[in-house]
Amino acid sequence: MKTRYACAGFILAFYYGACVADAPSLSYAQERYSEEDFLPVRSASLSPGAVERRALKATGLPAFFLIGDDARSRSWLKQRLPQLAKLKAVGLVVNVESKIALAQLRQTAPGLTLTPVSADDLAQRLHLRHYPVLITASSLEQ
Repeated sequence: MKTRYACAGFILAFYYGACVADAPSLSYAQERYSEEDFLPVRSASLSPGAVERRALKATGLPAFFLIGDDARSRSWLKQRLPQLAKLKAVGLVVNVESKIALAQLRQTAPGLTLTPVSADDLAQRLHLRHYPVLITASSLEQ
């Protein structure tokens, strides 16, 4: 039971930008698992496509974005790189097959954090069906 709560706490802290570096369960997980153990990542409810801009009221939410390993996401990432860097936005890679594909995405976005994560729950909460998308405290936009 303790592991489930620790994991849920890590995910919530990640989304809200809290520091969990000192959490004992996190250091244990780092010793036991590598990022590659969680690949491939697939978000069944999300696919590349157009996203209509809309307002959000999420005061305090740090900027983050959703991308996948596809041509549309890579192009969007290149075009938005200066803005994403300025916002210090964290990238969630919601569809990626391999460590090599993830590394190639990271090469496209030097200086940004890109983390592979399934985002089906997040997509449902934000009523999203497509990516790439930038999410800030005040808006959701492509």
